[in-house]
Amino acid sequence: MLRSVFRLVVGVALVTMTLLGYGYPSAAVSLEDGPMGVLPFVGNLAGQRPANLGVKDGKLTPCPQSPNCVISQGAADAEHGIAPLAYSDDPAQAMALLEAVVNAMPRTTVVEKTDRYLYAEFASKLMGFVDDVEFYLDPSESVIHVRSASRLGQSDLGANRKRIESIRQALASAAIAE
Repeated sequence: MLRSVFRLVVGVALVTMTLLGYGYPSAAVSLEDGPMGVLPFVGNLAGQRPANLGVKDGKLTPCPQSPNCVISQGAADAEHGIAPLAYSDDPAQAMALLEAVVNAMPRTTVVEKTDRYLYAEFASKLMGFVDDVEFYLDPSESVIHVRSASRLGQSDLGANRKRIESIRQALASAAIAE
């Protein structure tokens, strides 16, 4: 009985997602092997890559009003504000270590890298939701500014803040961040 209700609910949800353009039906979806069989049906929940990312006049793009973003520049509210990553070594070494830390994280793709900027996409484990994470090295302040934002949805349940704090801890254990 429970399995039949589950199949009905999942089927309705998947058809609705497909009709709304959020899912792409797979040719072979089976619920016989468990609920994870629906994941190929759900398709790509990554969203579109934002066109407004990058550094303009020494600033990262501000966070939207939604609570699923943190930034170390210009955020006056506690919901969006987060401290930048401080470093004490050579800026090139700091960026190299940052890139190594980011690349070591699961489901991560570095999209763009320069000597002072790093842009990576982080995908969630279960549904493949993508967060855009940017790092901008400001040598005049000996900090690396950060921005981490979810592409879709309203809330991220604190995932972007946790990610930046995890990166901060990894850098601190490597003795370049404070």
